[in-house]
Amino acid sequence: MSTTINAVSRVSAGLAGSAAYTLFHMPLARSKMRSSERELFAATHRGRIRVNGKSAVTYLWGSGERPVLLVHGWQSRGSRYADLIPGLLDRGYSVVTFDAPGHGDGTGRSTTILEYRSILTELHDQYGTFEALVAHSLGTLASFYAIKGGVKAERIVALSGVRDFEYLLDEFCAELKLRPVLRGELLTRIGKHLFPGMPADLMPFSVSHATEAITAPVLVVHDEGDSRIGVGQGRGIAEAFGDQARLIITQGLGHRRILGDPEVVRAVLEFVEHGHDAAGRSEAQAEVIPAKD
Repeated sequence: MSTTINAVSRVSAGLAGSAAYTLFHMPLARSKMRSSERELFAATHRGRIRVNGKSAVTYLWGSGERPVLLVHGWQSRGSRYADLIPGLLDRGYSVVTFDAPGHGDGTGRSTTILEYRSILTELHDQYGTFEALVAHSLGTLASFYAIKGGVKAERIVALSGVRDFEYLLDEFCAELKLRPVLRGELLTRIGKHLFPGMPADLMPFSVSHATEAITAPVLVVHDEGDSRIGVGQGRGIAEAFGDQARLIITQGLGHRRILGDPEVVRAVLEFVEHGHDAAGRSEAQAEVIPAKD
């Protein structure tokens, strides 16, 4: 695919840029529900949210009171939070999650940060202010974008989170070995279609652009060896929020295992229930959860 796009770019950068932009929003794999997740998800109330002719599938446990929203990342699905959900239910929360278009049981082949924002906004309209919002990977960036747009949460958790949309662009271009001209074409389309009207110095979106609109405490958990989203993105989220943030660096969990690690689950549950003291922690003072043998 990258060879074809690069070859086309030598004839028409615009045509190749359009193809790259389409590919940028298409997950290359659709996650399936694991057997260990099925019993929990058989006991949920399912719904649908229509967005741009596609459907996101929603899941609710509980009455809807004291809602906690769980937002999945790229090529993932809501059921990846199966290790966290029982603890939230035991503490009296209702739990809401979803499969975005192109993910899990959602329809369509693609999605965008704008569609994530639309889904989060509709869920917010249904359930009101979330007592907590927990997001993973790309879901973190999309969640902060939605919060900047009016979605409210009393506590925010970023797991393996993306701070900068431009980081995703650079990783995509590097993975496909796209020519530099295509990066410029992609950035132009991103500005036009995803962030229209955004000032040039604030495009594309970064979590740091949302800090003034957010007063909630933030828990950031990121693995130092994350090969998908570098730990610098997690550190950057914590730095952007200063005294509002607490940073935990894990070891040996990578990008996805962090969701089910017992120590991470415990830290998230404690934060959702009790918050933290909001004491400022420098990069050198970040807490560390070591790898288990």
